[in-house]
Amino acid sequence: MEDTAVNTATPQGELKYQIQLNELEAALLDQKVKVDELQKENGQLKRENNQLKRMPLFVAVVVDILENGEIYLRQQGNNQEYLTNAPEELRPLLKPGSKVAVNNALSIVKVIGNIYDSRVRVMELEVSPEISYAQIGGLGDQIKEVREAVEYPLTRPEIFRRIGVEPPKGILLYGAPGTGKTLIAKAVAHEAKATFIRMSGSELVHKFIGEGAGLVRELFQLARERAPAIVFIDEIDAVGSMRTNDGTSGSAEVQRTLMQLLAEMDGFDNRGDVRIMAATNRADMLDPALLRPGRFDRLIEIPEPDTGARLQILKIHSRRMKLGEIQLEDIAGMTEGATGAELEAVCREAGMMAVRRDADQVEMIDFTNAVRKVKNEAEADTRMYT
Repeated sequence: MEDTAVNTATPQGELKYQIQLNELEAALLDQKVKVDELQKENGQLKRENNQLKRMPLFVAVVVDILENGEIYLRQQGNNQEYLTNAPEELRPLLKPGSKVAVNNALSIVKVIGNIYDSRVRVMELEVSPEISYAQIGGLGDQIKEVREAVEYPLTRPEIFRRIGVEPPKGILLYGAPGTGKTLIAKAVAHEAKATFIRMSGSELVHKFIGEGAGLVRELFQLARERAPAIVFIDEIDAVGSMRTNDGTSGSAEVQRTLMQLLAEMDGFDNRGDVRIMAATNRADMLDPALLRPGRFDRLIEIPEPDTGARLQILKIHSRRMKLGEIQLEDIAGMTEGATGAELEAVCREAGMMAVRRDADQVEMIDFTNAVRKVKNEAEADTRMYT
């Protein structure tokens, strides 16, 4: 017996027990890790199970809030209308036009807020365009009129209140392609520090009935929420052309979209924080209802630049170029009838010709050749469409 007691107390016996203890602790830790993983998996399965058992929610729009506190809703999709109640904590968030989620009992569960079509969201520019009035040459009078009608009502509304005059509700820029209509709109958005929502008229023309009109509604609703904002509709003749009765469904859908646009324009206050601009190359095609006072009050023609304006434009587009002995006045004289876009192309082509020669600077011969090339391309385009 004494020998056995001595053996268990030996260092070898203690080491053996210590090893066994460490193995048991490692096994216990491993089991704890497995238990944690199983608990996480169990929690996930419970959440998924609860999600599957939960009743679906339906989307409705608040039409009105009645005096007795009841909420007048219209369910989206089937246009069913009904009265319901809302929890006290949600009542301050409700207003006509709000979108809400309702359960099978038609009780309001939560306020969703406005949800916009993805095609409308991408129309809003996140950052104001980096275009200033100094980058537009030869359109001083036109810029002055645009600023009076669009920029000043947003930045200096107190002037209109003091004088007692209503600013123009909307302005239409018209003129030949490449004369600077879109450039002016971008400069106004930059200077006015306003949200700039830009779209093309063709984006409102859709295949399905009511889709274009719905986009117009959401577009102007987005503008109201992002105010101060400028809504710029480029190529408005795609949706605002003169109405005809040709009997086709496509024409009828375009007319529905146009009528929604007219209704939205009528709904704005002249001194509101949303200004409307549009541009077109074919003002003669527009419906008279768009051009009447109260919608597009001011029609501004953007003309082709004269010699002085062409010189300003050439200076603007060549200011970063390394120039040799260049007489921009002579180049302005060579480009009679050219638009601002064509003059920008002349400067770009002259630079490319200097690059092709591996030169250190742009010479007069480069500009002369560039003018000849751009003129030939413009004439070819003209022949193509005549």
